[in-house]
Amino acid sequence: MAQDVLCEVSSCVFNKQGERCGASQIYVVNNRAKNAENSEETDCKTFEPKDL
Repeated sequence: MAQDVLCEVSSCVFNKQGERCGASQIYVVNNRAKNAENSEETDCKTFEPKDL
């Protein structure tokens, strides 16, 4: 299992210093097909917006 999850989405509440994801779990889903063939066909459902 991954020890460090990197994320460049600075508008996410879980984005910590150094682009590390601070969420306790990561939930990724398909966004186009039943079986994704590349990263563009997936979405991170863990995202929560920061209060900007």
